Amino acid sequence: MDLDAALITLLLSVAFSSSPPRQYEFVRRSVNCTEAQRYCRQNYRDLASVSNSGDLSDLLRITDQDFWIGLLKTVSSEWSWSLGDPAFYTKHHSLYRNWAPNQTSGSLDCAYMDQDGLWRIDNCTAQHFFICYNDTIKGFVPVLQMKSWRSAQSFCRANHVDLTSVRNQKENQLIQQLVNTSNASSVWIGLFRDPWEWSDKSPSSFRNWASGEPDGPLENATVMVFIGQRKGQWEDWPCVSLFPFVCYEDQFTLVKQNLSWAEAMQYCRQNHVDLVSVTSEQIERRVRTAARNASTPAVWMGLHHYCAMDMWLWLRGEVVCYQSWAAGDGAGPRDCSRERRVGAMQTAGDQRWVSLPPARALNFICSNYED
Repeated sequence: MDLDAALITLLLSVAFSSSPPRQYEFVRRSVNCTEAQRYCRQNYRDLASVSNSGDLSDLLRITDQDFWIGLLKTVSSEWSWSLGDPAFYTKHHSLYRNWAPNQTSGSLDCAYMDQDGLWRIDNCTAQHFFICYNDTIKGFVPVLQMKSWRSAQSFCRANHVDLTSVRNQKENQLIQQLVNTSNASSVWIGLFRDPWEWSDKSPSSFRNWASGEPDGPLENATVMVFIGQRKGQWEDWPCVSLFPFVCYEDQFTLVKQNLSWAEAMQYCRQNHVDLVSVTSEQIERRVRTAARNASTPAVWMGLHHYCAMDMWLWLRGEVVCYQSWAAGDGAGPRDCSRERRVGAMQTAGDQRWVSLPPARALNFICSNYED
């Protein structure tokens, strides 16, 4: 079976909202999900994972038929948030819980919040009011319509961003206040559990199942639909079924070697594209996610101070417009002729940028895409 001969290289390079493209490859040859996974791991990173609705749109641009993605059924069920983009959470915020006593041992799979602010579980087909999350000034949006959990999820995704996540006690209190002022007895939140996980072990909990899916005990892999009313939605199929598939490459790679800034730059140019440029908030969220796994207190970026003009530049020539410096940092060195400074991102806390001497030995992040 010559998969290389069947490969249609459709490298997606559409950037939106200043976010870098995710690099997808569509393979037209129909195989079972195990063969698709093996091929992607040998030639790319893995079968495609999906973090948000933007990823869904990107995948639909590169193909014209149904295809495997990397969501596979496991033997255990974990609680996850509907808003599945890992960049939305700090390292522990996705793990915040506020359960009422004796809740998580049951067999029900969707969570709601009562007027007391505690969380309880219910059948996902039950009817509750719900809270959407909107990333504009609106924040948390109560919706006083009785819907099932999946219908509430669809409404929030169509009109806002998603069913709300609750990342800490402060957010829990804010949502509890909305419940009480809205005179709602209970509201769905975005917490659910299922036995599905991504082939690449991505922490994304984003799901886009079609109505009635998943529906089969022997159907243990996921197909994204391209044709018909379910376009962009997912169906579960037995892994032995035959479909084409989509692989992906990482946008960014964290390298856990302790190198100087110049050595890191050389490594990235030889093995990837370059040290990473962080030119927007969207890119920074993804880079922060990668940086949290570093073994050093900061990671090198492709940021350097240009002494002759006293300004910061990215290695690829962009002037630094978007900035995220730590307090009191970001100014050039006092004496450019004697001291050189380059940029790094902190790996803990609020992960701001710091200027450091280039001889410092740090982990670093490489980019894997060309502008």
